[in-house]
Amino acid sequence: MGRFAFENLEVWQRAVSFAEMVILSSEQWQTKGKHYRLLEQIEAAVTSVAMNIAEGKGRFSKKEFAQYLYIARGSLFEVVTLLVIVEKLKWINSSELEKLRNEAEVIGKMLSSLANSLKK
Repeated sequence: MGRFAFENLEVWQRAVSFAEMVILSSEQWQTKGKHYRLLEQIEAAVTSVAMNIAEGKGRFSKKEFAQYLYIARGSLFEVVTLLVIVEKLKWINSSELEKLRNEAEVIGKMLSSLANSLKK
């Protein structure tokens, strides 16, 4: 079976894995069932990272692809902010936050590097 071009990008693969990590983590959070909007926002933001990489790769110019990578990076920063809030609410501990932040940092650097390489 053939693959779409974006599936070969390591940053896309890591973004998908990161989304899985965050979503699986969120299933363990003790939220008392009243913060659905916050949980939905985290899921939307974390899945947006990989989706924007894929959508950008499907565009016809490097400039458009780079723009989608910047959007993906913005979504990634949104996820980190939401995770910090979640940690402050004591839904996750600091070591879980650190693990997720570290992966987000790697993905962020990969997005920036790829976007910068498209300018050449």
